[in-house]
Amino acid sequence: MAMRLSTAFATWMSFASIAAMSSHAPTADGPVVFAPDAIPAGADDGAAVFTPDGATVYFMRGTGDGSTLMESRHRDGRWSPPTVAPFSGRWHDLDPAMAPDGSFLLFASNRPATPGDPPLDAVHGGKRHVGQGMNLWRVDWRGDHWSTPVRLPDVVNRCSLIASPSIAADGSLYFIGCAGPRGDFALLRSPYRDGRYATPRVVALGDVDATIRDPAIAPDGSFIVVSVKHAAQQPYRLAIAFRTPTGWSALQDLGDAVNGGKENMGAQLGPDHHTLYFYSDRPAAGAQARAAWTNGHDHIWQVSLTPWLDAHAGHGR
Repeated sequence: MAMRLSTAFATWMSFASIAAMSSHAPTADGPVVFAPDAIPAGADDGAAVFTPDGATVYFMRGTGDGSTLMESRHRDGRWSPPTVAPFSGRWHDLDPAMAPDGSFLLFASNRPATPGDPPLDAVHGGKRHVGQGMNLWRVDWRGDHWSTPVRLPDVVNRCSLIASPSIAADGSLYFIGCAGPRGDFALLRSPYRDGRYATPRVVALGDVDATIRDPAIAPDGSFIVVSVKHAAQQPYRLAIAFRTPTGWSALQDLGDAVNGGKENMGAQLGPDHHTLYFYSDRPAAGAQARAAWTNGHDHIWQVSLTPWLDAHAGHGR
């Protein structure tokens, strides 16, 4: 799908093979489609984030060659038909991320840094891809509306391919960006101190050759969910790692019940911090197994992380 971040990155780089992750994951019930009565099955949707009260969801929707951020509100026990978010609709906007306290929202966009300029080009490996760049932008909640989007500073937007933000409660920003002398894509963390982002550093997670995308950091930083590849021809699979006194634990694959379809991307945590939302083209099963949900589009799925969180807590006792 045009909106898939994995597809965009695959256009600009060749992925290296990675070592297998730990496969000793707990068993979980399979994911279910989010809000099937409100979000049309024919749409190409993903990367859902919520306000802290769970009453509003923002997500990205594929629109031909680009994507737009959508908004839906929970009223009278059901979700409203999605509408274009007030700060989106003109540019290629994707990958929303909500601050844990709901005070601001980040997203990736190809919109120009200077009004009146053309969309941001992507430049990587000596090649230019017109209008395909991505930088991170911020909107602040002003009590009853979102502010005008503001581009994050150059310390974060250090190249033309920056995406997949996730925000911890201390303000630290996790994202996918360029690192090293060749500008390779990597999982980065930028601490937030005294109202400023510090220089991003590569997060040592998984095998050194792992291809990692789409981080979802727990607000307290105790665990992280990512999409990870084993080889170029394989799909991205969701995996979880836990913070330890010496760094991060080994990545733990979330298993075949969660990882269906060709891609499993766009991880974000719900307001309860243990429900995982992601997007996948996997076919629906059970009561949702009807033709409308097996059309090859990306849809928003949700699954509980409780089995993995409980198992980790049990090992700690």
